[in-house]
This record gives sequence, C-alpha cells and structure tokens, in this order.
Amino acid sequence: MPGMGGRMSTVIKAKISRLLDRAEDPGETLDYSYQKQLESLQNVKKGIADVVTAKKRLQMQSKKLEDSVVKLDTQARQALSAGNEDLARVALERKNVAQTELQSLDQQVAELESQQEKLTDSEQKLRTKIESFRTKKEVMKAQYSAAEAQVRISEAATGVGEQMADVGLAMQRAADKTEQMRARADAVAELEAAGTFDDLTTLGTGQDDIDRQLAQLSSSTQVDDELAKMKAELGPGAGAGESKQIEEGQGS
Repeated sequence: MPGMGGRMSTVIKAKISRLLDRAEDPGETLDYSYQKQLESLQNVKKGIADVVTAKKRLQMQSKKLEDSVVKLDTQARQALSAGNEDLARVALERKNVAQTELQSLDQQVAELESQQEKLTDSEQKLRTKIESFRTKKEVMKAQYSAAEAQVRISEAATGVGEQMADVGLAMQRAADKTEQMRARADAVAELEAAGTFDDLTTLGTGQDDIDRQLAQLSSSTQVDDELAKMKAELGPGAGAGESKQIEEGQGS
C-alpha cells in the first residue's frame, strides 16, 4: 500500500531513537565529545609543528643561498680584477639566479610564518574553548548525577520504583486475605452461636424439625398401642399391679 513503507520507516526510527535515548549516558557522551575536541587540538598542534618544520627547512635553504650570493659576488669581483670578464659575467649570472631563488624562498617563508601565526591563534582559541567545555562538562555531569540520585531517592521514598510497587501489591494482597479470613471467622462464630451447625448435622439423615416431631408422635402412639394390647392380654388390674412392682423395683 502507498505510504506503508514510509510509515514503517518512521515507526522503526522512532523505536530506535527511544532505545538509544534510554541507552545514552550523558556523562559518557560529554566525555566522548571532550575527547574528540582534544583530538582536534592535537591535530592543530601537529599542523603547527609541520608548518614550523617546513619553515625551518626553507630558512636553511635560504641561508645557503645567501652564502652562495655572497660567494658568487666575491668570485665575480676577483675574476674582474684578474681581467677575466667572461668568468666574472658567469659568476654574476649565477648570483642573479641565486638571488631570485632567495626571494622566492623568502616569500614562502613569510607565507609559512603567516600560516603558523594563524594556526597558533586557532590553537589558543581552541584550547580556551576546550578548557571551558571541560569545566561545563564536569558541572553538567555532577548535576546529572545529583538529579539521578534524587530520582532514585524519590522513587524509593514514594514507591514509584518497580520494587516498591511489587511490595505494595504484595502488602495489599496480604491485607485483603487477612480481611477475608477475619470475615470468615466472624461468620463461623455467628453461625455457631445461632445453632446452625447443630441443624446442619441432621442434613445427613434427611430429617428436619417437622420430621423429628412426626417421628416422636409415631413412637408415642406405638407405645400406647402396645400398652393397651398388654392390658387386654393380662386382664383388669394387671396394669396397676405391674406399675406397683415397677415402682417397688425402682425403690429398691
């Protein structure tokens, strides 16, 4: 689909940027920047050293040419004094060539000196800038460390950190379970006081209160029927005599 590739690229870049932001240590970044500036300063110093070396080499050549010009001038004078004009002319021609080269060398030396001055000025400015950056870097690192420590302390104190959050959840679960057990214990005590458990023991026999009353009534009727039957079998007065015997037996 059109635009899908662009959206995916944006999402991926955003995620990578977030990961890099999490992984980035400002202190390490500042130290790395400071190290790169020191490397730049070293390169400037090396450039100054190269310029000075080249200038010294040209100055040495310039000194040789100066000596050569003086020597050729002396030789030309000597040849002319000896009446050898041609030799004097050759010496003077060489002298002119040496002087031309000497002027060129002097110009190159002047250019190198100008370049050296510019590099030296740049080196001093860069050194000052780096020293200022180093001071600011240490201050920023100290501030970041202090802020980081404050965040850790705040998280520990307020329970924002993951560990404190886990502890808080565990304590909440323990409190909920404790309240649940207390409620259950109160319910059991209330049911026990109401005699509910006594009623519950009859559930296994399948009888309730009505069933028990009916059973008692049936039992009493059966006893009365058996008693009447026994009286009929024994005849009149049997009941009183038997009752008296039972009472005497109980009295003994």
